[in-house]
Amino acid sequence: MTVPDPGGAVSGPSAARAAIRSGRWTGPTAGLAPGYLQANLVVVPRAVAGDFLVFCLRNPGPCPLLDVTGPGSPVPRRAAPGADLRLDLPRYRIWRDGRLAAEVTDLRQVWRGDLVAFLLGCSFSFEAALARAGIELRHQSCGCNVPMYATNRPCVPAGPFRGPLVVSMRPIPAGRVAEVVAITGRYPRSHGRPVHVGDPGRLGIRDLAIPDFGDPVPVRPGETPVFWACGVTPQAVARQAGLPLVITHAPGHMFVTDLTEAWG
Repeated sequence: MTVPDPGGAVSGPSAARAAIRSGRWTGPTAGLAPGYLQANLVVVPRAVAGDFLVFCLRNPGPCPLLDVTGPGSPVPRRAAPGADLRLDLPRYRIWRDGRLAAEVTDLRQVWRGDLVAFLLGCSFSFEAALARAGIELRHQSCGCNVPMYATNRPCVPAGPFRGPLVVSMRPIPAGRVAEVVAITGRYPRSHGRPVHVGDPGRLGIRDLAIPDFGDPVPVRPGETPVFWACGVTPQAVARQAGLPLVITHAPGHMFVTDLTEAWG
């Protein structure tokens, strides 16, 4: 994984996307371009784009809409008008018939004229505010991806789209949980306040050491696991939808927008 200094030459969104497109940044994007919103990517054929839009509107926690492209266009005109969604994420996943068919770094070979891209808010966007408050972000400290888990909470279905809520987890000192809830609650377009604090079993999570996506991180004595709705939820949904083609980002490998943190 190639990871330049987040506070250096890739601190702005255009520089971050250029580093990704050139292959200088190939890993998870947590900590990249602080102060700017990051986004999950979901790409579906036009025939089911209306259904997916309704799914997002019915499930705003995991799927807060930031932008939607026109059919065939890879340009997110609201979120980053100079970007290309086929090239500007470090890694993509291609789902065929509900199965993960490939992970790629370039979508030009699979892009079609009927594809519609959705950008959904990401919890990486509020991490700069947590860091400013002196909250350790364990996945960044460990140099790994944030852990994510499928839960026992179902999303509200729409058309072929149905499945479980996926959550991300960050260990928080028990005495600072209320502060973290207040900080993240200021970012509704980045998943907002947590959906659950404490016992992972209440979400149907059996073992924090075995995430469904991302990497495990230690929860130390005196810390509480805190869970946020996650934009990887559509990937769990894509498995159940069984559509001929769905394209997403690889978990943790987000799109860096031109939208500022204040917009989130």
